[in-house]
Order: sequence, then C-alpha cells, then structure tokens
Amino acid sequence: MTSGDEVVVALDVGGTGMKCALVRPDGATVHAERHATDAARGPEAVVGTILDVAEGLAGKARADGLTPVACGIAVPGVVDEARGVAVWSANVGFRDVPLRDLARGRLGLPTALGHDVRVGGLAEARLGAGRDAGHVLFVAIGTGIAAAHVVDGSAAVGAHGAAGEIGHILVRPDGPPCGCGRPGCLEAVASASAIGRRYAELSGAPATAAEVADRAAAGEPLAGRVWREAVEALADGLATGQALFDVATIVIGGGLAQAGPRLFDPLRTALHERLTFHREPRLVAAALGDEAGCLGAALLALDTLAKESR
Repeated sequence: MTSGDEVVVALDVGGTGMKCALVRPDGATVHAERHATDAARGPEAVVGTILDVAEGLAGKARADGLTPVACGIAVPGVVDEARGVAVWSANVGFRDVPLRDLARGRLGLPTALGHDVRVGGLAEARLGAGRDAGHVLFVAIGTGIAAAHVVDGSAAVGAHGAAGEIGHILVRPDGPPCGCGRPGCLEAVASASAIGRRYAELSGAPATAAEVADRAAAGEPLAGRVWREAVEALADGLATGQALFDVATIVIGGGLAQAGPRLFDPLRTALHERLTFHREPRLVAAALGDEAGCLGAALLALDTLAKESR
C-alpha cells in the first residue's frame, strides 16, 4: 500500500525536449514541467540535464510536502532495461549510458529506465485507450514507427531490448530506402515523415503529413494517392502485427493519429479486408497524448519499486 503523499519522479526524454512530472501511484500528475534536451550539446551534457532536472523534481516534491519514492526515465533508441543502460540513440546521441545507476546515485531513489514507446504503450494499456483490454498493441507513428506489445500490464522487452520494431516489417520489397539501410520497411512508406517525403517527390512541393491529409480530404488526387498508399501499407503492417500477437486492441498514437477519422476510417476498412481467420482487433486513437511517456515512466518505476520490496 502507498500513502497519499507519495509521488514518482518521471522524465520522458526526446531529441528536442523533455517532458517531466511528479506522478502519484494512481497515475495522477501533480506537477509537470518541460525542458529543452538540446541534444547538439552532446550526450554528456544531456545526461547532466536529465540528472539536474530529476534532482530538482525530487526537491520540488519534498518542498511541497510530498515524498518521492522512485524515479522513472524514458528514452528513445535501444534500451537495455534489465541493466538500465541507454545503449544507443540517434536523436540524443547516447551510447552505452548507465542512466539508471547514474540517476539512482544522484537521487538515492529506486530508478527504472525504459524505452519511450514501450512505456507509452504501458500507460495507454493501463491508464488510457487500451485500459482493461488485457492484450494491447500500441503503435506510435511519427518520424518513425515503433510499437509496444503489452500483455496484462507488462510490455515485452525482447531478448536484446529491441522488441516492438514494427516499423521495420518489410511491406514493400521494391519500396523506398529506410533509414535502417533496407528498402521497403513500413516506416519508409507510412510514417509521417515518409508521407511528407513521398508527396514532395511527386509534386515538387514540400508538405507535412498533416497537409497531405488535409489535401486528400479536400479532394486533391495526388494527395489522395499518397495518403491511400500509406494507409494500405500501414494496414499490411498492422495485419502482420495481429497475426503475430492476436491483441484485443490496437492503439495508434504519435503525430499521425492527429488525422483522426481521415486515418482511422480507411485504416479500419483496409485492416478488415486483410484479416481472414484472425480476430479483428479494436482500432482506437491513443488517449493520453504526449503525457503517455511520463506516465509510463512512472508506472515502470512503480513496478520496479514493487519488485524490489518483495
């Protein structure tokens, strides 16, 4: 049992900014703040900022009469959650950073380090759009595409900390090159950045995925074609995910989910057409927005605290 004054120090570190909060065990945020990551300063400077911010949040909690009981940190890239190491991140520049132990040493609190998409999935499965579903696939679609498979409130990590890389399912063998070096990956066709890039190639004019969605909805043929291609590829990727995981609910988050019915209506139809004997999952938009990473980091920290206290 936890007392009413206990909070978790939670940080969600991105390439551009950090979303930080004090979170109660029931998932309620009692204080939130944002800081610039400024990754161009280099990984050591970023680590310094993370530790300073975490320490400041713990101090803020105590000053407000609250008791910080744990710390949770979410980072992008490859994360070894068992060892608490940020193995690699293109956006932040981490390479084998023992972030969990560094934070634990600075704060003197039990600390958990998690992957940003996995903890986002954790939050959506336990507190958000996948609540009470039991089996959830959370898919974040933005600059890239990544997923988290959550079963009974726990996200699968994988043997090497790399579970959930649904963006690197091969969907178009002769498709555009992916950042990973292979052509035709899902995120090379259906991510928000890929949609904007494809439209620009065909039209000669730059556009964001949101603009492509707007133009497609307004009846522009080229935008409609690009949007349709992306939705079809995404449906192929999700059908593969459903064949593998047989989830009750697929939660779509990230920037592309902001397209709302313009994404979800054709995507539901396309996914339905691809399923034969598989049970059709509920397909819904994420509910927690950009708070999911922070909330998930807090949940991971609470899970770690519960294990350590056994």
